[in-house]
Amino acid sequence: MPAFRKLLFFALFLTFDLIMFGAFVRITDAGLGCPDWPGCYGKASPLGALDTIRAEAAQRPDGPVTVFKAWVEMLHRYVAAGLGMIIIALAVMATRLQRQARGSGALPGQGALAAADGCPPPMRPGVALAWFTLFWIIVQGIFGAWTVTLKLKPLVVTLHLLGGMLLFALLLAQSVRVAGHPPVGRAAGRYVGWAVAALAVLFAQIALGGWVSTNYATLACQDFPTCQGVWWPDMDFVAGFEVWRRLGVTGTGDALPFQALTAIHFTHRLFALLVFAVIGGLAWRIRRIEGMQRLARALLAVLALQLATGLTNIFLDWPLAAAVLHTGGAAALVGLVLMVNFRTRVASGQPPDLARTGPRSGPSFAQAGV
Repeated sequence: MPAFRKLLFFALFLTFDLIMFGAFVRITDAGLGCPDWPGCYGKASPLGALDTIRAEAAQRPDGPVTVFKAWVEMLHRYVAAGLGMIIIALAVMATRLQRQARGSGALPGQGALAAADGCPPPMRPGVALAWFTLFWIIVQGIFGAWTVTLKLKPLVVTLHLLGGMLLFALLLAQSVRVAGHPPVGRAAGRYVGWAVAALAVLFAQIALGGWVSTNYATLACQDFPTCQGVWWPDMDFVAGFEVWRRLGVTGTGDALPFQALTAIHFTHRLFALLVFAVIGGLAWRIRRIEGMQRLARALLAVLALQLATGLTNIFLDWPLAAAVLHTGGAAALVGLVLMVNFRTRVASGQPPDLARTGPRSGPSFAQAGV
């Protein structure tokens, strides 16, 4: 069990890093650094394709193919492949642990862990969840291939980002099972619906953010709170949100008008107001409930980070560090809102004798994915 838990937390950490690395790939325009898949010009690494890459770069120095971009793209693929191997191992280990538990009648070490920290005991690894996570990373691999072979179609790239967030959520769900959680006050149970709404608006906002990034619409508005000096700029929502088209063009093949990019950016900005209201309001309401205080503080801190990095992208012409941190902040919000959902559901279903004020200490962020 300890080995499974450590490997699971490493996979969770690696997935978070991979989401940020994916943003780095996208922002540095390295998505087509190796325009075939799974190799690089038919080779296992850019080392075997250096002549081809250099010839391509010489013809188009500012194009999508350079030695640096090829390595960025392939390193992203290597890390993703390594994560896939880890998730295979986790699925196999979860199955074995379940068989061992059935034979012994209890999860090894469960009672000792519960007694040591005063928290509700962890559960057995979810076998079905582990195998579904494996299925999902295969789906992610398919979308990764389509991202390249379909030449960065905005819809495919956005779905690939959402798939990465869902993979992170699945691994977090597994970590919650094996790590347990601090005792949660029954008052948290009143916010189950609010927590679900927060998760829904967050994923919608991440989809909009992915659409902004994949269409390179971040700089369509370079002032705030106005856009292009007005409160309601000229926008083309039909062209902006035509989902099945190539990058930079409409479905008919015409160049995508600037008004379409403005519509994409402005919609993401407006929806951010709803996200701040829903998630910020939830965090404020749960900030004094036992077992929720640290989550509430973390939510408010990450929301502040998202505001800061979002404004930095606008005013400083989309700096790389801020853009990558903005994506990382979105993933952190997914993890935190999921933890709020889990704990509010636990609180809503527990009997009165379990709704006690427990110790304020619990698994750390590294242990419980919080």
